[in-house]
Amino acid sequence: MQRREFLNLATLAAGGALLASRLALAGTPAGPSRFVLVIMRGALDGLAAAPPYGDADYAALRREFALRAPGSAGGALALNGFFGLHPSLAFMQQCYAARELIVLHALASPYRERSHFDGQDVLENGSPHPHGLQSGWLNRALAALPGPAQREAGVALGQNVPLVMRGSAAVTSWSPSKLTALDEDTLARITDLYATDKLLALRLADAMAADAMAAEESGDNMAGGTAAGDAAGTGKLMRRPDGARYAELVRAAAGFLRQENGPRVAVFDTTGWDTHANEGGAEGQLATRLAALDRGLATLKQELGPAWSDTAVLLVTEFGRTAAINGTRGTDHGTATVAFLAGGAVAGGRVIAEWPGLSARALYQGRDLAPTLDLRSLLKGVLAEHLAVPDRALEQSVFPDSAAARPLRGLMRG
Repeated sequence: MQRREFLNLATLAAGGALLASRLALAGTPAGPSRFVLVIMRGALDGLAAAPPYGDADYAALRREFALRAPGSAGGALALNGFFGLHPSLAFMQQCYAARELIVLHALASPYRERSHFDGQDVLENGSPHPHGLQSGWLNRALAALPGPAQREAGVALGQNVPLVMRGSAAVTSWSPSKLTALDEDTLARITDLYATDKLLALRLADAMAADAMAAEESGDNMAGGTAAGDAAGTGKLMRRPDGARYAELVRAAAGFLRQENGPRVAVFDTTGWDTHANEGGAEGQLATRLAALDRGLATLKQELGPAWSDTAVLLVTEFGRTAAINGTRGTDHGTATVAFLAGGAVAGGRVIAEWPGLSARALYQGRDLAPTLDLRSLLKGVLAEHLAVPDRALEQSVFPDSAAARPLRGLMRG
């Protein structure tokens, strides 16, 4: 990304205001810990991503889409003898074997309905209710950290900072762009124009520094970008194959996270997990998306280099899907699901699950995997152990009305 491409878009942005995005990074106090939150929008099928092939009722519910035990043709990848991973998640299995992955199953947010919009709102606002708060739990966690915050910097995809990152803590954004480069004369004129306004000059300097940071680590492979965002450019990116999209995002994110004085926290989302029809089993629609996600995570580790050892990557979704396959060979909106915590900072090689079972009596409302673990317990544990967010802030401001969700401990390496 060349700075003149950014300025081309900045010319179009009224008042020089920077648009936000779905991929936002925020500065935190100096320290080695990096945290990446990946929101899998659309409700990931946890019984497919991490199949409980050892459950006696699993195969009958999933019929031809049931994943067999490890070692069988099209079988699950081995974890602990009861749970496996979808065969598309080969890199995740490598992380598990290296004790860099924890699989958390039968967990859910406090939300118990089945609306994507409300479910995602609860996932991001950190309260028990849809639209209960207008800021996000991760932003409030950043605001609660001791010490001065670092200078904001970031990368972005889309037009809005996700709710989870909205609030009083400073965040910024970056997004790829296909805009034609400005000539040097126009570039000089815009620079002079912005120099007459303190706020615009500061925002321009911040964005140019962010672009340079991304370009330094990612080279020219990201097809250009801008900290101001671009509706047309975003549309082009969203039509790219998932694998290319994820790779582009994680390369940019790694470029920021690797910087000595760069951000330490990143958030991005992935879409397409709403598999109502033709979901597939070992192969098919879901398998393709999982494979793209897996490759993206592998790229993130590769691009982070030594910083991977200080990184935790958390993958979460708004809710799960029905235990049984529906009449259109897919799954409908459900309740409990799976989450993944990966990274060199993670005390992995484990599955954490108080398994409720998949018998008719055990299913939530007779149709869904029943939740036995509160997602907020996982989030509290990661924030406390990895980012050193004070316990008092976690209970009072980050996750209000969550006393029953006790933080999970021992998630991170000592």
